[in-house]
Amino acid sequence: MTETAQRISPAQFHQAEGVGDWRVIGDGACAWFRIPSFAAGARFVQAISELPGTPAPDVDLRDGAVTVRLIRWVPGFFGMTEAHVAQARQISAAARELGLTADPSRAQNVQICLDALVVPDVMPFWLAVLGYTERGDCPGDMIDPRQRGPLVYFQEMDAPRPQRNRIHLDIWVAHDQAEARVAAALAAGGRLVTDEHAPSWWVLADAEGNEVCIGTWLTRAE
Repeated sequence: MTETAQRISPAQFHQAEGVGDWRVIGDGACAWFRIPSFAAGARFVQAISELPGTPAPDVDLRDGAVTVRLIRWVPGFFGMTEAHVAQARQISAAARELGLTADPSRAQNVQICLDALVVPDVMPFWLAVLGYTERGDCPGDMIDPRQRGPLVYFQEMDAPRPQRNRIHLDIWVAHDQAEARVAAALAAGGRLVTDEHAPSWWVLADAEGNEVCIGTWLTRAE
């Protein structure tokens, strides 16, 4: 069976049993596990590495937490497959055996959006300056081949927009944390530009008009 034939949607992932530690953030599932020490985190990463029959996840070990992201990245495909459901269950079980707990509210993913009138005219520059590659399955999206930097994509404009920022951030958060994140941003001096597309995304701006989107998987393709 091909990767695309095995692909599952965010809704299908969340409907599966045993994935309560996880939240779909952007194109992949993410879990944030609190650790009592760096050594404990290293033992958890070792346990993950020994799980049988699963593709390697993205693992980030830092002081205080281990973040695990499940996403499949091969030419022409960037997303989740059926295998990630079983993998999520195995990783959560390994965490429980080590006495670790997940905090789904801490999961997030940041993307950068650049507005352009003619995307092909500017995209080669950004590929070169960032050392990125084209994503392949989604024209205009660029990814870090080192799998460290945020995804960068282009949003085509139909006319110049003077006095408005041309680069903004997309902050992907857990679907059950989005309204709290929006409320916190507004309380911190931001303003709501539009909630027309909520709960898929909200557009916010700071006091000087610089915009950011808070996004979730909800109402997107299922």
